Amino acid sequence: LSGGPMLNGKFKGQDIGSGTDVWRLSENVRAGKISMEEFMEAERGMSRSAGSCMTMGTASTMASLCEALGVGVPHNAATPAVDAGRTHIAQQVGRRIVSMVEEEVKLSRILTKAAFENAIYANAAIGGSTNAVIHLQAIAGRLGVELSLNDWNRLGKEVPTIVDLMPSGKFLMEDLHYAGGIPAVLKILGQQGFLNKDALTVTGKTIWENVKNSQVYNPEVIRPFEKPLTASGGIAALFGNLAPNGAVLKPSAASPDLMKHRGRAIVFSSIEDFHARIDDPGLDVDASSILVLQNCGPKGYPGMAEVGNMGLPEKMLKTGVTDMVRLSDARMSGTAYGTVVLHISPEAAAGGPLALVKDGDFIDLDIEAHRLHLEVSEDELARRQLEWSPPEHDMKGGYQQLYVEHVLQADQGADLDYLVGCRGAKIPRPSH
Repeated sequence: LSGGPMLNGKFKGQDIGSGTDVWRLSENVRAGKISMEEFMEAERGMSRSAGSCMTMGTASTMASLCEALGVGVPHNAATPAVDAGRTHIAQQVGRRIVSMVEEEVKLSRILTKAAFENAIYANAAIGGSTNAVIHLQAIAGRLGVELSLNDWNRLGKEVPTIVDLMPSGKFLMEDLHYAGGIPAVLKILGQQGFLNKDALTVTGKTIWENVKNSQVYNPEVIRPFEKPLTASGGIAALFGNLAPNGAVLKPSAASPDLMKHRGRAIVFSSIEDFHARIDDPGLDVDASSILVLQNCGPKGYPGMAEVGNMGLPEKMLKTGVTDMVRLSDARMSGTAYGTVVLHISPEAAAGGPLALVKDGDFIDLDIEAHRLHLEVSEDELARRQLEWSPPEHDMKGGYQQLYVEHVLQADQGADLDYLVGCRGAKIPRPSH
């Protein structure tokens, strides 16, 4: 049971989405297209009720994937936080969880490989957040379910994005609720062969029993399978000498003309370095450049902050540029958009190849081929590796040191290594 999304944002008679329109309008301010006063007026109309972001950000994505995994009851994801229907869902959940205890239904019976496959199918169909990769990899790791970035490519590539929601599309979660919600989306996936129909759910029924009678009430929001928002909606996992263990990108939110791109790297060693220099008029950047951000991964930041959707240089915005290829070992908000490569693994702070990229290096990105390649010879990379030293953190000892020493890389879910394979909890013996 989640809290539910906010009502649609409103500004000058138009729907606006939390997060997504913050990014868009803030860049319009920097480009001189709107005033700060207009931006603040829009912000006041963006959060009109209690709830999470009403775009297909990470909160809405994970609530949707909980339904696909079988651990969320039908319609939990899209029902607005302030809708009376959410009270009914809460009552339903309360009754059902008591029954599950009596029936001894454990998460391990529900969260099987088939359930994770259903979540990957669903994530493609809804244009879900890249953060879903981190979360599902970590959950699978706790349960001992084998799940890799190759599974995301294998399962998601053939599934189109059929939910037309920001940041990939134009509608919002309230619209999705009225259009039929996640059950209607899962029914379409099942009809097209992209759903493991026999997977058990918390209702005590299979996922197909939960959704088979669902209907689509607005085909503009939940599109027909043959008229998708994007033909290949799954998260693209990329590999190459720049990301030996993988990186991710969300094709439905990327610019088609940048899906295959070769450009010159402009490197920022930290988020502070980025903020200090990105709007410098003397920055040697053009529209074909690739912005590279280092040391923002699990160990490097530490904590893998949502800073991967780097704002574009002001002088580029003023020429009309709206997207550039950006690469990092960071995450980004699920509400964000653009041709943004994230979760590069191994990260820079762990000595991954990302740490060795220098200004002027050429990088080749080919999303269709799932390729991310740094055009630097192996000998030169080996020489740079010898010169590299890991960044030092200001704070030493305590939880931060424990975290940095034990956190896994992004492709493994950025979980703590000593928690992998752990699930459940025994009742401890008395302590006194």
